[in-house]
Amino acid sequence: MELSTTVSELRYALDTFFFLMSGALVMWMAAGFAMLEAGLVRSKNTTEILTKNICLYAIACTTYLVVGYNIMYVDNGSGGFFPSIGTLIGTQAEGDDHSLESDFFFQVVFVATAMSVVSGAVAERMKLWSFLIFSAILTAFIYPMEGYWTWGGGFLSEAGFSDFAGSGIVHMAGASAALAGVLLLGARKGKYGKKGQIYPIPGSNMPLATLGTFILWFGWFGFNGGSQLMVSDFENATAVGQIFLNTNAAAAAGAITALFVCKSTWGKADLTMVLNGALAGLVAITADPLSPSPLAAVSVGAVAGALVVFSIVGFDKIKIDDPVGAISVHGVCGFFGLIVVPLSNSDATFGAQLLGAVVIFAWVFGASLVVWAVLKATVGIRVTEEEELEGMDVHDCGIDAYPEFVSVK
Repeated sequence: MELSTTVSELRYALDTFFFLMSGALVMWMAAGFAMLEAGLVRSKNTTEILTKNICLYAIACTTYLVVGYNIMYVDNGSGGFFPSIGTLIGTQAEGDDHSLESDFFFQVVFVATAMSVVSGAVAERMKLWSFLIFSAILTAFIYPMEGYWTWGGGFLSEAGFSDFAGSGIVHMAGASAALAGVLLLGARKGKYGKKGQIYPIPGSNMPLATLGTFILWFGWFGFNGGSQLMVSDFENATAVGQIFLNTNAAAAAGAITALFVCKSTWGKADLTMVLNGALAGLVAITADPLSPSPLAAVSVGAVAGALVVFSIVGFDKIKIDDPVGAISVHGVCGFFGLIVVPLSNSDATFGAQLLGAVVIFAWVFGASLVVWAVLKATVGIRVTEEEELEGMDVHDCGIDAYPEFVSVK
């Protein structure tokens, strides 16, 4: 066997392994979302939110395999608006950098991440089965369409839109779908008073919420690092190191800034805001974790950490009820991440970034609003007032997450 052939096969094996391990890290983010959301909802809704998280992941993996990946990537022409919908996964070609199966696995955990954003925002008052139906539609069709326009080589890609690992394509898209659902769903009972009062509804388990945030932070290294796509040569390996550094720096800066904003505004260190500050920094740097210097990455994370606090408060003032702050973290900070890319990446332009952000939001929000509206008019999307009062664990799952807290008659 020639030396060049051996080196090529070794690089193929290494890059495939890198893809798979990065995908496994992103898959672990599903646990992070589950723990974060379980900690930030009330104990009576914990089992139900966990059921949503594991079921949405399973649904996403199935629908994206059967339909979504084909729409997004297979046999599509460059610069188009409509996908060709090719054959399942595609055919491996000699000279590929990695296996197509590893590429699919890496992509499918991204679509599950987008759907995970939705579950927290609509928590504590949405019907389980309506949510799961929407999960199938988003992961099979809505997300893959905008994914084709961007990462799949469609018209936004040709227009110069740049989103390295998905601040807009994944995170803002998930938040757009969530916002559409929240607007039709309405707020939780008791969240807002008739005279504009805002009543906090504390989560049930701060240790779980903190664990979930650390898991997400950990998984994000696969999310951003794996998006480099290769690690088998000097340039790409160095780039992955830079991505890890910037990703971590932005998250840390986001948490610190959120801490100081809370202290200066309310005199308290609000843990939930600090957790969301870290996540905000992660979302914002995801649009381009490679180009900024480490100090620039700190700046991006710091601004996002402050922005998310004011965004969460702002949404509350206009009575948009988001129990976990997902729309602010993933939507507002995802948009912010897209818009600041040209500050460190000379290949990106503000015009192309704004175009991409507007198209992604308009498509995902509009399509989701239609789907939510159809579900609302047919099977319904909101539980009854009695079910909401008693908790969805009893009605949807028949299992209490914390049975020792429930009195036995």
